[in-house]
This record gives sequence, C-alpha cells and structure tokens, in this order.
Amino acid sequence: MRIAVVANGEWDQEWGKRELAAYDRLIAADGGSNHIVRAGFIPDALLGDLDSAEPETLEICRQKGTVIVCYPAEKDETDLELALEYAVKLMDQEEGTVKAEKAGVQGWESQDVFLLGAMGGRIDHLLGNLFLLQGLLKRGVRIRMKGPGQELWLLEGLGKLTGKKGQKLSVIPITEKAVVRTEGLYYPLYDEILYRDSPRGISNVFLGEDAIVDVSEGTALIVMLSPDNRR
Repeated sequence: MRIAVVANGEWDQEWGKRELAAYDRLIAADGGSNHIVRAGFIPDALLGDLDSAEPETLEICRQKGTVIVCYPAEKDETDLELALEYAVKLMDQEEGTVKAEKAGVQGWESQDVFLLGAMGGRIDHLLGNLFLLQGLLKRGVRIRMKGPGQELWLLEGLGKLTGKKGQKLSVIPITEKAVVRTEGLYYPLYDEILYRDSPRGISNVFLGEDAIVDVSEGTALIVMLSPDNRR
C-alpha cells in the first residue's frame, strides 16, 4: 500500500493531479487538504488545528466521509507531524509495518509513505520537515519527500537506486560525517568520508539506470533530481 501525506507547502496543480493518482491512501495535514480537493481527490483523513483548511474544503471532506481529527492550535506537535504519525499507524495496521532493519536494503520503491507539498516556501518549515524524517528514521520508519523536479530521503545502509543515464543525484551527510560507497555514478566513492560542512557529494550523475549508495556509517540525505531537471 502506498500512502501520501500532503502538507500545506508549495504545490504545482498539474503535477499534483498526476502524482496523487498513484496512491492508495491520502492523508492531509491541515491546509494540505486544499491541494488534494482542488486536484479532484478526497483525503482519507485530515489532521491538524484546521486553521488553513478552507471552509469549502472542510465541507466537501465532511460530505465525503473523510476522517477529520481536530487539534487545539496551541500544541507541541506540528500539523504535519500529527499527519505523519497517523500515516505510520495506518500502514502498521493495514500492512504490518513500514519499518526496516538498518542492515537491510533501502530500495528505490521500498518506501511506502511519501511526503508531498513539504518543499519550498519557508526555510524553517523545510528544515523542520527534514528533521522530522530523521526522527522517524531513528524509529525505523522510512519516508520519501517528493515534489516537482526532485525527490529526497534519508539513507542509512545500502540503497539501490533506479534512474536514467545523466540524471543528477546528491549525497549530503546530515550527521557530522558519513562513510559512503557508490556504484554506477560518474564520481565514485570507495568507502570514503563525506563531511557535513563540505559539499563534495553534490551533483553526481547516473552512468546508466541503476546505482548503489551505501552509507555504512552516519546518515545521508539523498536528493535525486528528475531527468528533465537541468539545474
């Protein structure tokens, strides 16, 4: 089962219409419900203090049977954190678990919870969202953040990636350092140390359609640009 959690960040409507069709469950973090409804879909659940969800959106969700969980505005968790926790519990209930042993392989299609609408806009929100991913990874939960033109996720251990020749990929430590080995990329790494304060791992390139990134120590942020993203 594929679950998408939709936040209230920057949103491309045409991309959103195509992307949302690929998921079995749609979970909205407050104003993310507006993105879902405008794209022609109905969220399965809507969580947050509901200060960003438009009245028309709320009415449509109520009529269509969306599970709506309203929280007070003054709370310790962000709306997105609440929505991610809901998605993880839903996955655990319906398919067992999204948890994986650190010794296992983090494959390109192995992650079942995707985070949309969480890139762009306020830098404090983006950084907070990235560290949310780190906290969940420590619990064995893998989340992939996705937007028009790029995808990103955190990696510990061996990751098998699928792309296209010439597609760009960056490997950025979020711990002080990370030991990284790569295969199938233009700039190879042989169990070498990448440091957080040096951008050595930015803008590597796929040699073919398959690549391996093995982070044997530390944690790395993997940023994969879409094939048509020339930046």
